[in-house]
Amino acid sequence: MRAVQPVPAPGISYEHDGPALRVVGQHRGFVTGPRDWGGVRGPELDALIARQRDFFAARGEAVEWKTRGHDEPADLPDRLRAAGFVPEPRETVVIALVEDLAVRTPDLPPEVTLRRVTADADLDRIAALETAVWGEDMAWIAGYLRGRLAVDPDGTEIYVAEAAGEVVSAAWVAFRPGTDFAMLLGGSTLADWRGKGIYRALVAHRATRAATRNAPYLLVEASDDSAPILKRLGFTAVTTTTPYVWTPAH
Repeated sequence: MRAVQPVPAPGISYEHDGPALRVVGQHRGFVTGPRDWGGVRGPELDALIARQRDFFAARGEAVEWKTRGHDEPADLPDRLRAAGFVPEPRETVVIALVEDLAVRTPDLPPEVTLRRVTADADLDRIAALETAVWGEDMAWIAGYLRGRLAVDPDGTEIYVAEAAGEVVSAAWVAFRPGTDFAMLLGGSTLADWRGKGIYRALVAHRATRAATRNAPYLLVEASDDSAPILKRLGFTAVTTTTPYVWTPAH
């Protein structure tokens, strides 16, 4: 999945600095790399980290360095902290077989309907939902989704669950040609609508869509809220991922 990055959306570019892949032009910078970070260690790794921080500092932007629990070297998180990066909540990476989860008709409450969306107004409604769920400004999600649809309209399918015209949950699935995985993203539900099977229905629906694209596996980077649900559905935890974020002083 790391080796096959999605086609960059308009305004976004990929830059390489040794083993690091730097994504520029998003709501915040992003850095990823191979599992062993190309064998870079010690002071050389410190210099690599500092270059990424300083690159985005010059742009006045925050940057996320994405770590995984099975990566090397083991002291990478300590070196990121020493460079001023702060860990965000750890997520659990879970995978499942598409064929175990795909169903034709997801089980939804009778007043809730699922709909695939592409219109700007619907993407704005999704961003408003995410802001309400997470309690922070998530307006950038609308622009992110527009960018994905603009550059690869078939590569991401976006769905909302609605009740009486209100978006109560939203999720999307990203297909990555050249890999065996479809990645489930989003999956946020308003508090009053949790525990009604909507999240599970969105997982099942996206699994069904993945089956039509011949993707054998689903992958989710799951929050602590989502991971237990996904495990009950048959997902298996394989590693963790923790974003380390450096933010410029204001």
